[in-house]
Amino acid sequence: MLIGDVEQAAARLDGLVVRTPVLRLPELDAELGASVFLKAEMYQHTGAFKYRGALNKMLMLDPADLRRGVIAGSSGNHGKAVAGLAESFGVPALLVLPRDVPGAKLEAVRACGAEVVFYDPVHDDRDVITRGLAAERGLVLLPSSDDPDVAAGHGTVALELFEETGGVDHLLMPVGGGGLAAGCATVAKALDPGVTVTGVEPAEGDDTARSLLAGRRVEIVPPRTLADGLRHRTPGSFTFEVNRRLLDGVAVVTDRELEAAMRFLWKYGRIITEPSAACGVAALLAGRVEPAGARIGVVLSGANIDDDRFRRIVSG
Repeated sequence: MLIGDVEQAAARLDGLVVRTPVLRLPELDAELGASVFLKAEMYQHTGAFKYRGALNKMLMLDPADLRRGVIAGSSGNHGKAVAGLAESFGVPALLVLPRDVPGAKLEAVRACGAEVVFYDPVHDDRDVITRGLAAERGLVLLPSSDDPDVAAGHGTVALELFEETGGVDHLLMPVGGGGLAAGCATVAKALDPGVTVTGVEPAEGDDTARSLLAGRRVEIVPPRTLADGLRHRTPGSFTFEVNRRLLDGVAVVTDRELEAAMRFLWKYGRIITEPSAACGVAALLAGRVEPAGARIGVVLSGANIDDDRFRRIVSG
C-alpha cells in the first residue's frame, strides 16, 4: 500500500465522510509539556473511523456483487458502519458480532435492519464463521481491517490530520486488527520519514506488540480487556506486514490507564470516548511515550459506548 492509494481513497470519499475536527486541550498540553492534536473520529458517521474503510471498500465493489449483500465480522464499530452503509445502498447486510457486544453498538446495527449472528469471543473463530457464512449465502465479505482498500480508507484519518496541523513529530493510534495503524503509518512515513509512529494496545490484548517482537504473527489467548474494540487474537496478515515495516513501536496500556485517560478527556474537554479510542492519550499520561516538547498527533478512534458504562468509568 502506498500513499497514492490513500489519496485516491480520500478523493473517493470526498463529501461522503466527515472531515473530523482536530481538538486541543490546554490541560493536556500542560500535563505533558507537549503540543497534542486530537483527531476526533467520534464525530465521524456512525461514531467511529471504521466508516471510512468500509465505505471505500464498498465504493470499489462491482455493483452486481454489492447487490448480493454484504457480510462483516466485527467487534461492533465496523459492523455499525457496514449496517448503516448497507441500508443507504439498499442491500442486505449480515453482521457476525460477539455475544458480549456493547448494547449501543448492537442497537445501532439492528436499527439499520441488518441481520446479526453472534459468536463466542472466547471459543469461536470469528473469521472462520464469517467466511463460512459468506460462502454459504453468496455474500460479499467486507473485512474490518485486513484489506488494502479498507486500510487505505482508514489512512485518510492521518491525511486529514497532517493537512490540518502541518505535520507532527509523533503519531499515536490504537491497534486492533491493524488497518488504522497501517493506513495512518503509510501516510505519515510518506509525508515525513522522520516522524515516529506508535501503535497502542491494551496490555491484555497485545497481539501486535508480541508479533513485532517475534518477527511473525503470533496468536494470544482471547483478550479480556475494557477495550472491546481491540480484542484481537492475532494481527491481520496484510496489516502486519505493513505495520512491521512502518511502525516504530507498540506501547501497551492497562485498563486502569484507559479509564484514567477517559476521565481526563471528559473532565477537561467533555470529550466522550470508548475505551479503545483512549489508548493514545492513556499511553501519554502513563509515560509510555516521551512527549516533552513534541508535536503529537493522537487518533481518538470512536465513541460508541453505552451511556451507563461511560458514566461508571468517568465517575470512578
